[in-house]
Amino acid sequence: MKSTSIREIFVVVFLIGLPIIYLSSIYNSLPAVIPTHFNYKGEVDGTGEKATLWVVSIFMSCVSVFTYLVVKNANKIDPKKNIQSPELLQKIAYMIVIFISAVLIVIIQSAKTGSIKPNELLMPLIGFLFAGLGNFMHSIKPNYFIGMRLPWTLEDPENWRKTHQVGSKLWMIGGILIAVCSPLMTSTKGFIFSMIVLSVMVVYPIFFSYQLFKKSTIRS
Repeated sequence: MKSTSIREIFVVVFLIGLPIIYLSSIYNSLPAVIPTHFNYKGEVDGTGEKATLWVVSIFMSCVSVFTYLVVKNANKIDPKKNIQSPELLQKIAYMIVIFISAVLIVIIQSAKTGSIKPNELLMPLIGFLFAGLGNFMHSIKPNYFIGMRLPWTLEDPENWRKTHQVGSKLWMIGGILIAVCSPLMTSTKGFIFSMIVLSVMVVYPIFFSYQLFKKSTIRS
């Protein structure tokens, strides 16, 4: 596996630090009390001191760093020792960091404006994340950290392969549907639509994997 380069470190630090830079640039202009929580309609249902944004930003940045390191070093820490493509792990790690930073920027922006439209911002971000992960899913080998880690996929490499092939297509189609369609709807309808699509994207591969397991058990 290639060692971490200076360029990679710079890119990761920049991506993770971008929301904090943005928060620093607008912090003094924020009101003392800001929205801290919104319901699925985008309506404010919680407020707090603006210093809360620093807590959220630091926490999410730490989550981003931790997730990046786990994905990046999956080959070293995975008990299955199935070596993934380092390039694949790198792309997935970058994708997750970008997603978390983008969500954090949306949170900071919503505190500034006092409003948020989940169907226009958060749902498309989630959709693009799933579509991107789906694009790589079929290439992921069995492991304990990335992919659909179900009892049946981890037990049977063939079950893993077929489940991830199905999941790959489903996540790409579902993710694109969420990203494209939710902004065209009202906040409520966009949220409900996205939740339905996400539920199908999560539940169907589990059902598919279990059915494969049952068939293999019957044959044996």
